[in-house]
Amino acid sequence: MSDLLNRRLALLGEADHLSLLTQCLHGIERETLRVTAQGELAQTPHPVALGSALTHAQITTDYSEALLEFITPAEPDPADTLADLERIHRFAASRLDDEYLWSPSMPGLLPDEAQIPIARYGSSNIGRLKYVYRRGLALRYGKTMQCIAGIHYNFSLPEAVWPLLQRLDGDGQSARDYQSASYIALIRNFRRYSWLLMYLFGASPALDASFLRGRPHQLQQLDADTLYLPWATSLRMSDLGYQSSAQSGLTPCYNDLASYTESLRNAVATPYPAYAEIGTHDASGEWQQLNSNIIQIENEYYSSIRPKRVTRSGERPIQALMSRGVQYVEVRCLDINPYLPLGIDLAEARFLDAFILFCALADSPLLAGVECRACTENFLKTVKEGRRPGLHLQHDGQQVELRTWAGELLDAFAPIAALLDRAHGGGAYREALEAQRAKVQDPALTPSARVLAELQHHGESFRAFALRQSKAHAETFRAQPLSAAEEQDFERMARASLAEQAELEAAPAGDFDSFVAAYQASILGISQ
Repeated sequence: MSDLLNRRLALLGEADHLSLLTQCLHGIERETLRVTAQGELAQTPHPVALGSALTHAQITTDYSEALLEFITPAEPDPADTLADLERIHRFAASRLDDEYLWSPSMPGLLPDEAQIPIARYGSSNIGRLKYVYRRGLALRYGKTMQCIAGIHYNFSLPEAVWPLLQRLDGDGQSARDYQSASYIALIRNFRRYSWLLMYLFGASPALDASFLRGRPHQLQQLDADTLYLPWATSLRMSDLGYQSSAQSGLTPCYNDLASYTESLRNAVATPYPAYAEIGTHDASGEWQQLNSNIIQIENEYYSSIRPKRVTRSGERPIQALMSRGVQYVEVRCLDINPYLPLGIDLAEARFLDAFILFCALADSPLLAGVECRACTENFLKTVKEGRRPGLHLQHDGQQVELRTWAGELLDAFAPIAALLDRAHGGGAYREALEAQRAKVQDPALTPSARVLAELQHHGESFRAFALRQSKAHAETFRAQPLSAAEEQDFERMARASLAEQAELEAAPAGDFDSFVAAYQASILGISQ
């Protein structure tokens, strides 16, 4: 363990500072497709009983009208975050009639592309903008790709930690710049080590054969309806998942916040020939993409982790980062575990806390080109063949066995887990760490291995397995309904969100073309 990490842990372990570790904030966003009782994509509109997808703070949609997204508040205790997520699931499940929440990340049997409904957000200008953005995504990447679901884990250290670390480091920059630089350093380490998360939590080693729409691939056939790779952990995060030739040249630098925001700002402002050829309007004059640039808006850039700042009304993500700095990180590479009703559990959340804190507190040198490429290659190698016996990754210019390096990292996390246990009381963080150590020692315990073993043991297709799990989770949610007070809270939120959308739509608004132009200009006018 490095001297810097030792000194930082010693500082945070002092009696006056230990309680700070109980003040980290955790938020979860869980995506899940609505499906029919036969496991087919729901063609129904977003249920009115759930509220407005435009204005509800906790229940919205992502890309497709059928792709629900559940969003928790940020809580200091991950157990409370999971409890929030469970309540949202219970409410949604109780309002879905004959539909189910799809259990894994990869979709089942999808209809033809034209039949996949894009999410709609009403007639207000902001609602229309969200819809046009998604039309653009459909043009650029296809609708099939947008039906993949994941878990996003939001994490922040308490604001009071940063002045302590800044004094320890003897750093002379402004407090805001130090905090931002520290979060960017965390992200660099995340890129170095995130292959480990894919090994431990990847849960998409197989997919429905229809997903590839006849595209060439190197997958193996498990049965008539299922394709897989024998050692894969997360096909969702492989080149079979979200991919873009336009974005292939876009590699935002994580060596400082300014270069990251500038690279995204340039991408939003730089035309891409293939998109320019399509144009912003279709033959009937309707908007079909917000612009013809490399990315329409900054959220279109796909990455496994993002620096974030809560935005103010009308503010864009890059504007918030540039004006007030980084506030938290959003981890975006986590698969939904089909064995878990919420797709994630408390042991995973506690391990993620230790993992992210290690990334924040350990040395994080700048990423040069060679190491940057090695990070990407290690990640992609792990998602496609992470459980292959004897698999080697690149580490400090050397080839090292994944299993060996994983064990070394878990050893390095142990003092952080111990510190978290001291702060919270008990031994839950050590236990979460040991549960992951068992997976390193025995790959058969990983979710990806379990899924493949179950498909092979039962002679079951991916589609049938996922539907069976979806129905089992629905039973779990419905067996323990919300209390009357909780039910009323969700009903009140749903009504309030519908009223807020109606208010937006009734308010006088300028024409949509001017609204889009102003939205584009809001980012192009930013200067560094």
